[in-house]
Order: sequence, then C-alpha cells, then structure tokens
Amino acid sequence: MRSAKVITMVTFAETTQVSRMELREPPCVMASLSPGLRRKKMLWQNAVKHIITQQELSAKVGVEPASKIFVTDTYMEEINRQIRNKGLRGVQKRRSSAFRVHPSQGRGSTCTQASVRGSFNDYASDADFFVHWGRTIRGVYIPTLRHTFKSRDLEKLYQQHYSHQRRNSLAITNVLDAVAKLHVLVLYLALAPEAVTDTLRCCLTAIFMVLAIALCTLVLTCKNSMSPRWLQCAGLASWLSQTTQVLGGLVYGLEKDPSWYVLFTLFATYTLLPLPLLWAICAGSITSVLHLLVEIVHHYNDAMLLRKVFAKALLYLGMNTAGLFIHYLTDHTQRQVFLETRRCIAGRLKLEQENQRQERLVLSILPRFVSLEMIADMSSLEDELSPHEFHKIYIHQYKDVSILFADIKGFTLLSMNLSAQDLVRILNELFGRFDRLAEEHHCLRIKILGDCYYCVSGVPEPQRAHARHCVEMGLAMINTIRYVRKELNFNMDMRIGIHSGSVLCGVLGLQKWQFDVWSWDVGIANMLEAGGIPGRIHISRATLDCLQGTYKTEDGHGRDRNEFLLKHNIDTFLICPQEGNNKFEHIEPPKVLKTNRTWSPETPFGNAINMNSILASFTNGSLPNIWHSTSREINKRIKHAIEVRSSERMHREHITPLTLVFKDTHIEDKFSQMRDEMFTSNLVCSFIMLLFLMAVQILIPAPRLLPAVLQFSLFLLAYVLLLLLALAEEFKSAPASLQQFCCWIHENNSARNLLTLTAIIINFGLVSIDMVWCILTDTGEADVMDKINTASRPLTVCTYPEVFVLSGVIAMVTCAVFLRLNSVLKLAVLLLAVAVYSYLIHLAFLTLTRHDMMHRSHYVRRKGISILLMVMFIVAVFYNGRQWEATARLDFLWRLQAQQEVEDMRELREHNECLLHNILPVHVARHFLDRSNNDEELYSQSYDEVGVMFASIAGFNEYFEEKEIKHEGVDCLRLLNEIIAGFDELLEESYFQYVEKIKTIGSCYMAASGLAPEGQVSMNEWNHLSELVLFALAMQETLKEINRQTGKNFKLRVGIAHGPVVAGVIGATKPQYDIWGSTVNLASRMDSTGVSGRIQIPETTRRVLAEWGFVLELRGEIFVKGVSERQGKVRTYFISTMRTKRANAATDGQFEERRGGRMTLAGVVFGLVQARNKEKMRESNGGFSLTTCKP
Repeated sequence: MRSAKVITMVTFAETTQVSRMELREPPCVMASLSPGLRRKKMLWQNAVKHIITQQELSAKVGVEPASKIFVTDTYMEEINRQIRNKGLRGVQKRRSSAFRVHPSQGRGSTCTQASVRGSFNDYASDADFFVHWGRTIRGVYIPTLRHTFKSRDLEKLYQQHYSHQRRNSLAITNVLDAVAKLHVLVLYLALAPEAVTDTLRCCLTAIFMVLAIALCTLVLTCKNSMSPRWLQCAGLASWLSQTTQVLGGLVYGLEKDPSWYVLFTLFATYTLLPLPLLWAICAGSITSVLHLLVEIVHHYNDAMLLRKVFAKALLYLGMNTAGLFIHYLTDHTQRQVFLETRRCIAGRLKLEQENQRQERLVLSILPRFVSLEMIADMSSLEDELSPHEFHKIYIHQYKDVSILFADIKGFTLLSMNLSAQDLVRILNELFGRFDRLAEEHHCLRIKILGDCYYCVSGVPEPQRAHARHCVEMGLAMINTIRYVRKELNFNMDMRIGIHSGSVLCGVLGLQKWQFDVWSWDVGIANMLEAGGIPGRIHISRATLDCLQGTYKTEDGHGRDRNEFLLKHNIDTFLICPQEGNNKFEHIEPPKVLKTNRTWSPETPFGNAINMNSILASFTNGSLPNIWHSTSREINKRIKHAIEVRSSERMHREHITPLTLVFKDTHIEDKFSQMRDEMFTSNLVCSFIMLLFLMAVQILIPAPRLLPAVLQFSLFLLAYVLLLLLALAEEFKSAPASLQQFCCWIHENNSARNLLTLTAIIINFGLVSIDMVWCILTDTGEADVMDKINTASRPLTVCTYPEVFVLSGVIAMVTCAVFLRLNSVLKLAVLLLAVAVYSYLIHLAFLTLTRHDMMHRSHYVRRKGISILLMVMFIVAVFYNGRQWEATARLDFLWRLQAQQEVEDMRELREHNECLLHNILPVHVARHFLDRSNNDEELYSQSYDEVGVMFASIAGFNEYFEEKEIKHEGVDCLRLLNEIIAGFDELLEESYFQYVEKIKTIGSCYMAASGLAPEGQVSMNEWNHLSELVLFALAMQETLKEINRQTGKNFKLRVGIAHGPVVAGVIGATKPQYDIWGSTVNLASRMDSTGVSGRIQIPETTRRVLAEWGFVLELRGEIFVKGVSERQGKVRTYFISTMRTKRANAATDGQFEERRGGRMTLAGVVFGLVQARNKEKMRESNGGFSLTTCKP
C-alpha cells in the first residue's frame, strides 16, 4: 500500500521577492553565455550572493564553520599502498599521483564510484610534469640534476611558492655566519694578543660580517620586490663570500685551520641557500677542492699532510653526499607538495565546473525567478536537512498574462518524408528561432510538445502589453514558418491560438522535470489553437479586450471548429493580415533574413553545458586532461594562493607552532601511520656517511687496532640488519613474514623512529668511541705520553682531536638526513650528542694541554671554536628539519583537502547525474558524453518498434476549473503533483526497466518503451510493449489508491500505440528530449478518443499484445483525426485488467530496483545550495579550509 507523501506548497505571494535584487554579474562568466542567459543576469551567481549575505548575518551571531577533519583507515591504507607501489615500480615512470593521493571514497552507486575513479585518470601523472622524473632502485631515490618542471610557468610559480621559506633560510645562514665571525673574532682577540698586530685580517673579517648582516637585511626588507632569480643570486653571493673568506685565510679556526667553516659552508650551500641542485653541487665541489689545494700549499712541509688532506677530503665528500641527498629529497618533497596544491586547486576548479554544469542544467529546467526563490528559501534551512528530506514544491500564480499555443500544420507528413537527423535538425533550427523571437517579444517559452510550441507573456515580469507581445510573437512565427516552407518546398504552416488570463506555473513530479503552466485559461488557449486556421492567429475576447484595438480583427467562428469552444460559448477572433503581409509568401521577413546571415542555431547543451564535458563521471578517458585545458586558470589560482599565503594560513589553523604536531590528535595519529617514502633513501645515505667516517678513522686511527676492528665489525653488522629490515619488501625472494614485518615498520612511526635513532646512535658512537679510547689510554699511560717527543708522536685521533670534531659534525648531519624524524626529537638527540661531544672535547684538549702539547689560550680558543661549530650545526640541522617537517605535514593536509574535494565532487556528480537523467534518458546522455571533440551533430535516432502511451486523468481539467473559481488552484496542483509523483515512483521498479517517461502535458502523462538500444536487441522484441501495458495498469491502481486516500474519484484514460518513431534532443537554452511520428499522434488520439478507466489500442497493437496473453475487448471503429482522413475509421480495442500466465511471466524474476531513489527537483536544488555554501565557506577562509569529512 502506498501512503501519501507530505508535500508543502507555497505561492508567489508568500515568498520573498528575491528576484528583484539588484546584483552585478561577474564579467568572466557573462562572456561565455548566450545572450539569452546573459539577459537573465546569471541566476546562480546572484543567488549565491544572497547566500553569502545570509552567512554574514550568521557569522555576526557567532556561527563558525566546522574545521574538524576525519580521516578514514581505508584512506590511509590506500595512500600507503600507492606509496609502496611507487617505490616497487623501480625505474619505471610512476603513475598518477592524483590517483595515489586521492583514493575513491565513494559510498554511492557503482556507476558513481566508477565515475570518481575514472576522474582520476583525467589528471596528469607526476612524471608528465617533470623534465626528468628520476629513478628509484629498490626504493632508494637516485638524485637527478634535471628535476624541474617542464612548464616554465609552473616552475616559476613553484619557485615563487617557496621563495618565502628560502628567503628565511638565507637569512638564517647569514645570521649564523655573522654570529660565528663575531664569536671567533672575540675569542681570538681576547685570547691571542699577537692578533692585535694582524689588523688587516681583523678588519676584513669585520667587513665580511657586516656584509652578511647587510645581505640578511636586504633579503628580509625587499621580500616583495625580490624575485626567485634574484634570491638565487643572493644565495650565490652568500656562498661566494664564505668561500672567499676560507681561501683568503680570514677565518680563524682550529690552529688557524678553517675546515670547520668549510663544513658549515658546504652544509649551508645544499640545505639553506636557495640554490638549484646543479649550482649547489658545483659550489660545494669548488669550495672543497679549493680549500684542499690551499691546505696543500700552506702545509706542504707537514709530514702528515697527505693523510690529513685525504681525511678532510673524505669528510668533505661525505658532507657533499649528505647535502646532495638532503637537497634532492627536500626539493622532491616540496615539488610533490606543490603538485598536491596544484591538484587540489585543479580539483576545486573541476568542482566549480561541475557546479556550473549543475546550475545550467537547472537553468534548462527552471526559469530564473523560480530558482531564485528556491535558493533563497533553502539557504535559510538547517544544515542537518538533507536533500532527500526536502519535498517542497514551488508554484507561482500570475495574473494578467497571455498564453500562446502554436502548432505546425503538416508536420506529420513532413516527419514521414525526412530522415531522423534532418527532422531533428529542422525542428531544432525552427524552435531555436522561435526561442529568439520569444526573447525579443518578452515571452517565456514554456514547453515544446512534439510539433507544438507554447509560451507566455507577463511571466515573470509583468507586461502591460502582454497580449500585443503574444500577437507580435505569433506574426513573427508565421513569417518564419513561411520562410521555412519556401526553403523546404513543403506545404506547412502555423496554427496559433492566444488567450489572456491567469496561470499557475512550476515543476511537478520526480522525473523528467519541465517547467509548465496550468489554469483554465491555458486550456482555452490550447483549444483556440486546435480550432484555429493555418496561417492565422486565433484569439479570444479576453485577448481582444487587452489589445484595445491595436490590430484589425474579424470573427473567428471558433465554435464551428471546436467542441470545447462551442460548449463553453467562447467568442473567438482572427487577427487580420497587416498590409503587405501577403508578400511574405515569397519574401523572407527582414528579421529572418538578418538572422539567417548572422546566426546559426545553437545545439542542445551548447551553452548550458560543454558538449564534451557533461557530467565527466560518465567518461572513461574521452575528456582532455584538465591540466591541459585549464592550466592557465589553475596557474592563476596558484599565484593567488601564494599571494594570500594559503599554506601559511592552513599551517596556523591546523599545526601547533612550537612542536609542529597537528592540533587534532586524530589527524596526528593518521599522519604517523603514513609511510615515509624517503625512509629507505635516508637510511642508505646514513650508511654511506658511516662508510666515510670509517674511512677517515682508518686514515687517522685510534691508538689500539683490535678495538677499532671490533667496533667496525659490530657497527657494520648492526647497519646490515637495519638495511635488511628496511629493504626486505623490495626483494620478492625474502620470506613473507620478513616482508610483512618490513611493511609494518614502514607504516608505524614508532618503529621507524626506533630504526632511525639506532642508525644515528651508530654514527655518533662510531665517532665517539675512538675519543673514549684516547681518554682511557691517556689515563693509564700519562707518563709514557710525557716522554714521547712531540715530533715523533703518531697521527691519531688522540694527537689530532680536530678530526674528532669534524667527524662529529658529519655524524650530526645524520640527523638532518632523516627528514621525517620529528624536529623536537631531532633537537633532543642533537643536544644530547653535543653534550657528550663537548665533554669529550674538553677532555681531549685538556689532555693535550696537560702534556704541554697545546698552550692554555689555544686550548680555550679551540674548545670555544669546537662548541661554536656544534651549536651552529644544531641550529642549521634543527631549522632544516623543522622546515621539512612543516612541508611534510602541509603535504598531508593538502592530501586531505584533495580527498574532501573528491568527496564533494562525488556528491555534486550524483546531483548532476540525477539532473541529467531527468532531462535525457541514460543512453542519450551517454551519446553527448562520449562524442568526440569536433562532433557537434544533433542527437537523433530512428526506431522501428516503439510503444507510446498517453495517460490522461479524466475529469481533472473540470475539477481544476471548479477549484480555480474558488481560488483553490494551488491545492489542486498539490494533488496533481502527488499523482504524477506516484506514477514516477513506479518507474523505479525493475518491472518497467524498458519504460521511459517522456513528459507531462498538464494532467496527461506521456511515456514510451523500447527506446534504449538494449531494448531494441532484447530476445523478445515486444517485451517492452508488454511492460508499457503493465505500467499503464499499475498507474490505474496507483490512482485508485490516491483516490481512496483523498476521497476523489479520478479515472485514468490511456491510449497506447506502437510503431516507428523518431527521437531527438532539441532546444539550446532548454534542451528537451522528445519523440515524433505518426505513432505518437496515433497514441495521443487513442487517449483523446478513449474512455475513462480504460486502455485503448489500435488493431495493429492488438495483434502484438494478443500474442503476449492480454485479454482484449473490441470497442469498434472510431474516427481518429489525422488518420481517418487517409485510411478511414480505425478499429480499436480495450485492454482488460486481467492477464494470462504469459503476460504475468513477462517480468517474472525482475524484482531489483532499476535505479536509485529519486529526489524532487527541490531536493536537488537544495543539494546544490549546500555545495555552494561549502564553496563560499572555503573562499571565505582563504580558499583552502577543511571541513568535516565523514567516514
């Protein structure tokens, strides 16, 4: 049993006059629309401004948008899977990062999920953006020197995007440099009196210190005018300054050895200075080689020079290697974040395009004034109300209007003589011209009914001369049809009827929404057309009174040609032809001549939706990639995002400034579960640094050989174990349990941190243990050391502790290599290591002083320099790590933002799918979506075996007349909406999978079967006709149920016929799917000549249905207009409500729903309003705020 749906109704008088709002239209949108839509002043943009006003009012009372984000486990698993697969692909090109970071979260239908997945393929892969993407070997990134974007504009935007961060890094470098010079200068002047005589060196050092401060000030104060290229030049100048000081001997160091400063320069060159990778490699190599050459020249007499130079060369090589990895991986990550930002913006642009498509789809259904009212009403609703819960329908009442009906005489014969494509082309061109004429004459086209066109003047803006506008419209239509008749050389004309009165207008039902008008006056206008004369305008007395003698008229004698006019005693008149009008038979009217030369008919969806872009959810790679078609707009938006510093705003809103952890613990937990795609590369780089440190210790060994061999073996074994755990999943031959454990490590932040800390401790331990042995040896053999001649002492770490300091710096850089390590944890490790190093340095230099190997003042200076070096690297490593962590966390936020964009896209596409399927059948929609870029042909299709049904609610027009007299027309339409919605709901059942609703005509319901291609090739070719009959019987039962609930006694009068039809889509501003042909006319006559409560069919249809087991009752032969004139009377039959077993079996076993549940038009528009609210909320928060994402 079906219960009545609760539907509320509002009238025009009860609504806010939103349509009178004076709002400016955006010029960027206006340029892309047709003149008709431009004159409508951009419905949705104006309506959205109203929504913004409502939001501002809400904001004043403390209403703030939600900012909580919810990340599902499924989403994290998908991210980790894609990251892992990217590494496993090795040297191959990586697939789309868009798919990697935007996994489908679809909760809707299968086709919707497929559409969302398909949309990812519209994005370009990461490799497509780069000159050279790079390679991975067993998950380890191999740096490439051409890791730049192909697009110069994109590369320029990337450099601009990170210029703020790099500017700060450059400033930090120069501040550290200046402080270090000041510290060293003070130490040397205070503890080395002989330096007073070296005035030139002191002055030059002070000058370079001032230059560093000046460069820092210049960079910070001129940040708005300094381009990324100038920033690179400033970085190069900073490097040149530091290298010059090293080569000129201006840096006081350990025994006047500037190696410590060289290491800082190398680290800063790769990680802090804004230099491209190639520049950094060249600069680092030049600094290293030149210093080694200077070292050789200055100390060529030193017996241990060769070993010292080789040791320093290894340290420099290790620092260059670490810097190379850090620079490349940091730049790689930043470029990925930038691409995520770009994809997010591209996704938002795609979302806006979807929004515009939906808006224009609604525009093709609703006039502007109805849509504005709906939006104004819905924007004030609670957010908790879902579209499916919104069932309000909108009916407007207008008085003092004129209604024009026009029908093409001879169209049936024309449709029989033309191909489907030619017929649809002529209709589209003809009705397109009529739409232009309606615009010019202040008329609103309501609907196209086959070959019938009707419009209204006085809706929505009142028109004093509404009757005159309709008459002028009718005259122009007659002139146009005469021109077409001349062009086609076919006898055809227009029969036009006009009546003045009042109308109710709106949209009813759940499927195939079309704006329509209802009233007794509409019925009179229709009958005036039916009783009119071809080539003449047939008007009523009401219209004549409104014309006030503007036109000459004559008696129309309409009662002689139409029973309705006779029954209701309606006086009719004909507009007399104006002087010279008879010449139009041979001469094209001026307007049409002009139109023909300058205007070509618009194709359906030509301006409402891009022909190749309607609902991209249906496409499978047929659309061009969005970054190809809209890259300029995306780049423009990226530039805007840089200017408003959207990333910084996102950082402030979601990340704790001090610790860099997410404010939302849920996001922090999910972030810790994300794989670190750089971890394997970091571990391998750390191992390479360990090898360099071991080589240095071999050159300058510890005092005892056996402990050194043991420690090397132990540390190498530990590192091999770490590499085995990190790389196991890269080897298929590894045990499955080991691979699973390796996968768990990569996806568990605590496990990764444990391995990271172990690697760091190994590197720190390797450097420290030698000095520990020195201290232990010194404690036990102090007397022996005193007796050894200084010149004959061997070169060890004990006698040359500077190598311990320099090696310790390399070990500290290990912390910088592990980019994903939390910056706070990294700082703690560095502080602990420096504390241990400081103590060991203190003991080492104290030992040398005690044994008279170093002067007291030199001890203090060298100790001070060593600690300064450690502090400088603490600051540099911590700052670099903090910058990278902030970048990684922003990357994660952009991924979440992109996920939310995809979710919003899915919701919008569901609305768009619903809208499109309520304009076109599914297979017709696919035709528009799958067509090639250059295919602009109209859609048309010929069918040989189609069933057509017209079902009218008998007595409803009289009932409406009675209600309208009592001013209860709105209540009457509420009931009609309930009836039509009930019929529409039947189509959701799988029983009627081949039945397609075409449209409603007042209280008449039109449907057809066998239109879909799959229906044409079914095993039982007339199965669809059986379904159509069953649908008509179900409609009768539905109406009976509504009668029982409402106390009414309506009956359904149904006419069905079958045969060939032509289907097509016509109309540009209001595209409409329709069918034409003699079969349609016959089915319509079966309805109009039928009997209430019965289903009437012709003889040809009876033969088919009899084979399907339907019980048929002969009615007899009747006169059928349009058929009997040529073929005589038509024998018709009634279908009994009883069926045989075969008819019952026609749909047995089909109990699954054919489609998902439908929404009312108000429900769809409400969903659009919600989408607009989200979009404006994002824009009001800098364009990139995150809202709640449900799991």
